[in-house]
Amino acid sequence: MTDVSNNRPRHAPGVKYVLMLGALAALPALSTDMYLPSLPDVANDLQASQAAVQFTLSAMLIGGGVGQLVIGPLSDRFGRRLPLMVGISLHVVISMACSIAPDIATLIGLRILQGFFNAAAAVVAIAVIRDRFIGSDAARLMSRLVLVIGVAPLFAPSIGQAIAGQWHWRAVFYALALIGLTLVVIVWKWMPETLPDDSRRGGQPSQIARSYWSLLRDRQFMSLAVLPGLGLGVIMSYVVGSPFVFQNQYGLSGSQFALVFALNGVMLILSAQLNASLVNRIAPAKILRTAVLLQLTFGVLLLLIVLTGAGGLVGVLIGLWLIFGVQGLNPPNATVLALNNYGHMAGTASAVMGALKSGIAGLVSPLVGFLGGGALAMAGVMVGLVAVMLLVLLLGTPVYRKSGWRKLEFQTREDTVADRKQ
Repeated sequence: MTDVSNNRPRHAPGVKYVLMLGALAALPALSTDMYLPSLPDVANDLQASQAAVQFTLSAMLIGGGVGQLVIGPLSDRFGRRLPLMVGISLHVVISMACSIAPDIATLIGLRILQGFFNAAAAVVAIAVIRDRFIGSDAARLMSRLVLVIGVAPLFAPSIGQAIAGQWHWRAVFYALALIGLTLVVIVWKWMPETLPDDSRRGGQPSQIARSYWSLLRDRQFMSLAVLPGLGLGVIMSYVVGSPFVFQNQYGLSGSQFALVFALNGVMLILSAQLNASLVNRIAPAKILRTAVLLQLTFGVLLLLIVLTGAGGLVGVLIGLWLIFGVQGLNPPNATVLALNNYGHMAGTASAVMGALKSGIAGLVSPLVGFLGGGALAMAGVMVGLVAVMLLVLLLGTPVYRKSGWRKLEFQTREDTVADRKQ
């Protein structure tokens, strides 16, 4: 193997390296999920409405989307370490400020800033992978990251609840500050710079604008870049709808719902690890085209189960497990294929993908409730998003054309060779 950025020999990443990148990529999710159980307490303490307190979650998405678009190009200009260190350090400072917020308006403003700066962790983690790896190697590492990232939402709410229950909701932000400080030390001590000086790009506004314009004009890149966002939309449709579906519609208790939620989370993690194994033998483009078709088939099955009532609760659970059983095969491979052509501006390209994920998640979140909030609304939105994924792949990429997946794989390898010569 050779290092993509500087042609030096490279080795498969060790467990510590994967854990480090996974922890960085999971920081925005931790900042949201550890805080979730405290929402009622925040509303009471700050005398705020439920809608205002819920907006502190949307504020993170807004800040994160904008932050990625700004920080991505900066990481292409100044290298990966400096923007990452600055971003996480400011996450620490802002987390401490959140802990003393006197009112809900201040907390919302601080959460926007928190999302903006901790977006550096997610952007740089993906850019570092592209700096060092391509193709199946990158897809395998991306799948390993999903294991680390996927564990965070499973345990973060419980940890946040324990902290808030023992002390106060403000102590959750002390914990987030401590996590950020730990990451600063880890990055400073163990994470090398992966973008050499001769591979860095200018940071003038006009140059940044040209970089974004070149990405937006690339139909194939945009088609692949939107897929992880649509995939996150599938998950968010389930996340926002499942409490009402399982507890109100199917009568599960809070503890039973928590168990079901955890099992579906495990399926997501297992599917990502399945992808890590498959990419050793099958091209990422070929996996992607098959996985999207399978997921749409399973989505239609779930919709039929809900419409007919076949199998009751068990039928719905089986349908969801099948959908999540292939979910992990889509985003890693789409991400790798999108970034393969843009090693020379991986930070900027990663920022576009991250902003799309945040934007789509923000748009999709209210849809299930708007359509009624029941199982039919949840399943319908999930199926609709997967259908859009299939349509995007059909119109924007060659993967479903005759030998099209081979053309895409060959093209990305060819472009990567050109990147190395620049």
